[in-house]
Amino acid sequence: MHTRRLVTIVLLGGCLWLVMAQAGFAQAPTFAQDQPEATKLDIKEMIQAGGYVGYIILALSVAMIALIFEHLISIRHATLMPHGLAEEAHRLVGLQQYAQAEQQCKLQPSFLGYVISAGLAEVEMGYSAVEKAVEDASMEQAARLFRKIEYLSVIGNLAPMLGLLGTVWGMILAFMEFEAKANPQVSELAPGIYRALVTTLLGLSVAVPALAAFAIFRNRVDELVAESTLMAEHVFTKYKRTVAQRRQQKKKAVEPASQTATSQPAVTQPSTKAPTPSPPTTGSSEEPTSS
Repeated sequence: MHTRRLVTIVLLGGCLWLVMAQAGFAQAPTFAQDQPEATKLDIKEMIQAGGYVGYIILALSVAMIALIFEHLISIRHATLMPHGLAEEAHRLVGLQQYAQAEQQCKLQPSFLGYVISAGLAEVEMGYSAVEKAVEDASMEQAARLFRKIEYLSVIGNLAPMLGLLGTVWGMILAFMEFEAKANPQVSELAPGIYRALVTTLLGLSVAVPALAAFAIFRNRVDELVAESTLMAEHVFTKYKRTVAQRRQQKKKAVEPASQTATSQPAVTQPSTKAPTPSPPTTGSSEEPTSS
């Protein structure tokens, strides 16, 4: 299904590019309507004049339009954050029905669903682990989105370089042909220069919209990622409150026991040592004398 949609987008993008190019280049400017027919720009002649480099730039333009269409469909609020998913997950987490909340995320696969599922996988470890899992999952999915739109930046940087390459090569061929003639005229050099500059025009016509689209999608990804992360953290607010209440209850239960243990007086053990006998009294007793 995904491949079929991508092929459709590519075909629509190619058709749109051809229509726009034909409308833009097939006619001469309004101020040159009275000029000869040779001064008019034809898209077919321009592509043929571009040679192999021109065909490569044309392929890049089709890929650029296909990527823009695909990003318009996939990078949007309704796709990354399905309507009602955060509210339903928030309700189930508040009821401590974590399995049902994870099932809802699986039924609506998206950026937000993946981040919430990562947090639900760590509910047994405490809120700190849940918060860390949500942040890691958000960073991972954001990196994937940025890598996805990076192709537009590559096309925007590669197209003018290819155009410059084609122009330099065309200029070399034009001057080589000009040098081979005995009495060359300046007007004879113009067709070669015209053909050489075609690739630069094609490259710039692809680079400008590609870089503009890349900047727009980059800002959109930043905005949607931040909003999705905040929404995922909001889902676990009741869970965070529940964990805090449990800690307070445990703390209150431990404090009276410690206070009772410290308030009891120490019991003195009776001494089992035998009493020390008193020394005998020595008195002088006089014996009666016999008379």
